[in-house]
Amino acid sequence: MGSPITGYRVRGVTALSAVCVAGLVLAACEGSGYQPGEPQVDANPIWERGEDRSGSIFGSRGLLLFDTEADKAGVDGGGGIGVNSFLWRASLDTISFMPVNSADPFGGVIITDWHATPETPGERFKLNVYILGRTLRADGVRVAVFRQVQDGTGWRDAPVAARTDTRIEDAILTKARQLRRETLKQ
Repeated sequence: MGSPITGYRVRGVTALSAVCVAGLVLAACEGSGYQPGEPQVDANPIWERGEDRSGSIFGSRGLLLFDTEADKAGVDGGGGIGVNSFLWRASLDTISFMPVNSADPFGGVIITDWHATPETPGERFKLNVYILGRTLRADGVRVAVFRQVQDGTGWRDAPVAARTDTRIEDAILTKARQLRRETLKQ
């Protein structure tokens, strides 16, 4: 058992801590201009400040982590995500026939689920798409293609036809360039 003096010290420290926290809370409220019983009204509403009212908490341009002059001009197609927005949208459009398992616009990774066509039910494919930067460049996208075939015991890995990944990358790049041209025309 502890001595009675120790019990008083613990209670004293606890009481002192509570008083300090209460004082900090009151001090934080001191400069707010709030008077009890008065309604809180913004003297300068959002529509008078000229701020965006697009309905998104991030505004019309989305979430911008690094707001550079190039972003404001729309040069690199960043659009508030971590990778080039033209490559991102083109990737999603190009592989839209496959079910998407995971999509990370900040890391630039799209992972599809296995997809089999009705014409070849014993063969299925899966794609991993990696967008490697914020600029629209030929080396800005990489695709990994996986193929499995069904045998008597289940699915087993199989080789993918040569240049399949390159053909998908080229289709994504073509679509991204098309999206960029359409955006620049506007």
